[in-house]
Amino acid sequence: METFGFWKTMNKQIRQFSSISAKLVLVAIAAAALGLGAGNTRAQGQTQSGVDRIPVTLSDPSRPARVKVSMVNGGITVKAYEGKEVVVEAHMRNRENSRNEGGPKRLAISSTGLSVEEENNEVNINTESYMHPIDVSVSVPVHTSLKLRAVNDGDIVVTGVEGELDVDDINGAVTLNNVSGSVVAHALNGRLYATLTRVEPQKAMAFSSLNGDIDVTFPADLKANVSIRSDQGDVFSDFDVQLKAAASQPVVEDSRGKGGKYRVKIDKTVHGTINGGGPEIQFRNFQGQIYIRKAGNPR
Repeated sequence: METFGFWKTMNKQIRQFSSISAKLVLVAIAAAALGLGAGNTRAQGQTQSGVDRIPVTLSDPSRPARVKVSMVNGGITVKAYEGKEVVVEAHMRNRENSRNEGGPKRLAISSTGLSVEEENNEVNINTESYMHPIDVSVSVPVHTSLKLRAVNDGDIVVTGVEGELDVDDINGAVTLNNVSGSVVAHALNGRLYATLTRVEPQKAMAFSSLNGDIDVTFPADLKANVSIRSDQGDVFSDFDVQLKAAASQPVVEDSRGKGGKYRVKIDKTVHGTINGGGPEIQFRNFQGQIYIRKAGNPR
């Protein structure tokens, strides 16, 4: 995973999301990025309950899958199961049926525009969520990597999946229940909650938020190098974190020769090790708390 690129992107997002207008720009960009489902092979089947459902057979069911979901409006739920297919379900948010006095009744049109592509075990899922909120539920084999993106009006929930998890929710919460492998997770304006039953020993990880708490539980035998920063919140840990003496050198920017400014900045990030050290795990928050928990300890 490109962890350091992730942090560069996050720092940019923090600056951009200081205004409501910037959020609206991101929604427009996200809609364009989804391509409004253009060019996708569409195969829909609507159940009697109004849910669009597509079962997808993988090119090679013996290999792990990779699933990508992008939503402008709506939530994403992913659950692991013992099957070999990727099963996708989507439904439009219910709106109250109403009838103006003496006027016509609104018809419940529930098509989601669900579109799914599979190639070489990579499954790409899109809907017409730029038009109205749509919730997507995906059942995946246990060994599946995920790339999930949501912008507005929905949370992201993942349960029981083992793989590389790349999760980003702009205006909702992120919840990762009993996952394994490696995680890069970001919840800009929501809470980030994760429970890892096993970690990939060679993979770096990152957890971040701007306006919500970060609460992550790791196995008791976790070995990691940690970097932690919480500008306006506190940090709590069940692990004995061996903090390192501040060793960061000031960052000097001198553009006076080009008519610019001279600037010196000292990084506020704290560095340390857990159980002797290991792959890097980064925690970054602005206004929320950070909880680093050990499995088996009371909450």
